[in-house]
Amino acid sequence: MDRTTEDAAADRNAAKAAPDRAASGVSGGAPGVPLVTLRKRADFLRAASARRQGMPGFLLQARHRHSDEAAADQAIRIGYTCSKKLGNAVMRNRAKRRLRALAREVMPGLARPGWDYVLVGRPGATVERVFADLCADLAAALTRVHGK
Repeated sequence: MDRTTEDAAADRNAAKAAPDRAASGVSGGAPGVPLVTLRKRADFLRAASARRQGMPGFLLQARHRHSDEAAADQAIRIGYTCSKKLGNAVMRNRAKRRLRALAREVMPGLARPGWDYVLVGRPGATVERVFADLCADLAAALTRVHGK
């Protein structure tokens, strides 16, 4: 392998790895309103007991944070979960990557500050559904959850 081939391969590998680094932790789109990833089980449980909207590719759970909560800042918090019903670890991770990309694409424009959201993957559909359809589904789900 000559030097130019090695450089091209390194560039391709760096380009593949870059989106994963950008997806970890905090991402944004709307100025001043970051998307923060939910980490604590209690936050997931509170979202599960609030509003929900089922769509073909995922289930959206949403709740408005009360002003007396410690995390009552104006950030948009979002969590992702995929059960073993989706398949092995490779399938679950692929589904979560798609859900994260979906959230980065749609949430900054439609999600509301001060809300917690959880996207739950669905067996087969989350991985196999066309991404544009998933985007349209999330936009419709957010509209329904917020009662517009």
